[in-house]
Amino acid sequence: MDDEKRSAVAPRWRGKAGRLEVWYATLSDPLTRAGLWIHHEIVAPTSGAPYAHGWTTWFPSDGPPLTERFGPVPAQPASSAAWFDHAGARACPEELSGRAGSLAWDLSWKDTGTPLWTFPRVAWERELLPGAQVVLAPTADFAGSLTVDGTDHSVDGWRGAVAHIYGHGNAKRWGWIHADLGDGDVVEAVAAVSHKPGLNRLAPLAFVRCRIDEKDWPTSVLPSLRMRTTLGVRHWQLEGRIGGRNVLIRVDQPPERCVSLLYTDPDGGTVVCTNTEQADIHIDIDDRHWSVLGTGHAEVGLRGAEAPAVNERTPR
Repeated sequence: MDDEKRSAVAPRWRGKAGRLEVWYATLSDPLTRAGLWIHHEIVAPTSGAPYAHGWTTWFPSDGPPLTERFGPVPAQPASSAAWFDHAGARACPEELSGRAGSLAWDLSWKDTGTPLWTFPRVAWERELLPGAQVVLAPTADFAGSLTVDGTDHSVDGWRGAVAHIYGHGNAKRWGWIHADLGDGDVVEAVAAVSHKPGLNRLAPLAFVRCRIDEKDWPTSVLPSLRMRTTLGVRHWQLEGRIGGRNVLIRVDQPPERCVSLLYTDPDGGTVVCTNTEQADIHIDIDDRHWSVLGTGHAEVGLRGAEAPAVNERTPR
């Protein structure tokens, strides 16, 4: 494994309080538009014992999402090849497996490409921001099996990504997309307002990274300062200029395809994240256009009066 990939995948938490570390995978069946979200999380509260937990959400092609949780259990810093190995869920290089309630998964994944640095690599490695994310496998191919309430589903040729987050907690509000454009092309974007005092008064700051025609763009490590973000639970967008090009990203998250979950920060604060692996995403860069219909990965996180009601749609 080269230094770049090692930096992206290596666990960062070493026991310090007030930290949050996440590994997640999102994947879609390009034929049926079914999707899966597997989220592993270690929370080290500012006061209290660290714990590990997570959830898996199944997005069927013909029904509402189904979420099952695993943990919480006491957490210790990673001491094996696995990034996360708690409460019956395991995430490690090229493997995701576990069981939570009526869901069980045993997946392998491969990606020969390099990580996609949504945030500047230097900010990730030196922890210069309150939180950062890197997509360690931006064009992953998934295979294996998924069991939903006793029914087996084959995972073969599903496409998606595996990513890693580390920092002091969740943003005050954010929008995120992962759009597989086909032929190895992909767009990853995060637009967020920090939860830190002072920074929480700013407009959303957009980080947009594309891999198109085997080239990563924009080449600048800076955020896209000329992008304007309009956040909403059902519809949101990014619009402006990046590197002299006109960019418009429009995201539709139909409510019937979404799940809204409560996140808890290390300081005890909460935020509601509305996620779907079945979004419709439209991307324009100058005169080039892509539409990802029913297989876009997207979410919006909001707090307080802005946040929607929690709706996990778990089985009874």
